[in-house]
Amino acid sequence: METKKFAVIGHPIGHTMSPFIHTRLFELQGVKAEYTKLDIAPENLEYEFKNTLSRLDGFNITIPHKQAVIPFLDEIDAKAEMYGSVNTVSNKNGISKGYTTDPDGFLKALDAAGIMLNGRIVIIGCGGVARTMAYEVVLKKQPLLFAVRKEDLKIAEALCDEIRKTVAGCDVSFCLIDELSGDIDVLINATPIGMFPKIENQPVSNSVINRCANVFDAVYNPLETMLVKKARVNGATAESGMAMLVWQAVVSHEHWDGSVYDKGDIAQLCIDSAKELEKNF
Repeated sequence: METKKFAVIGHPIGHTMSPFIHTRLFELQGVKAEYTKLDIAPENLEYEFKNTLSRLDGFNITIPHKQAVIPFLDEIDAKAEMYGSVNTVSNKNGISKGYTTDPDGFLKALDAAGIMLNGRIVIIGCGGVARTMAYEVVLKKQPLLFAVRKEDLKIAEALCDEIRKTVAGCDVSFCLIDELSGDIDVLINATPIGMFPKIENQPVSNSVINRCANVFDAVYNPLETMLVKKARVNGATAESGMAMLVWQAVVSHEHWDGSVYDKGDIAQLCIDSAKELEKNF
């Protein structure tokens, strides 16, 4: 059996969970493959694409190449085109095609946790991660409220305007985090608040957490953030960002070879990935 070759590229690449997660995913399917990481400076991307990346069976992309790689691709998936970002490339029969797996990874993580993306949905933050999640919410024709810091009000306003122009008829608005009140069906933290080493921090007050039926925290280190921990104590369904990280990797494999994975296996991989992450901090 021929060994397939894959990689993740970025600059600087530093520590990445991609080799650990993808190697495990290949093993689960019995696919013989090598997965490495490549540090490619921006000025070398075109050369490396032609001479290295195009010869791989596929590769993942992290900062700063998610937009820069697009001109070198033969094709781009509709969702990647909408987001203007590519984090997965499949090379088949001499054709390179780009995808973005973050949106579907987010949706699959929610589905695996049993969280329905409907009702009153609040996203904390208005950065890149929040933008991705927000589009998935409004594309499901659900109302969305961004809760942000005072210094981010203008960014939130611009993001709402962009979303309204892109998705006609959507219901999207914003407020200050301190103004949050009432029952929330799904609370999503799209900020780094609560990330290691400041694991005691949480993006909203206990009174807000107490009114949430479901919580999703994009932070994946630690596996159980303070937000997730308190939500679960209150009886809410809560999931961490490690699930999204692993499920977006699963989506890469769907594009590469059509692999289908068991939810139980992926849940175990999330736990194992968290333990692997702890070794590096």
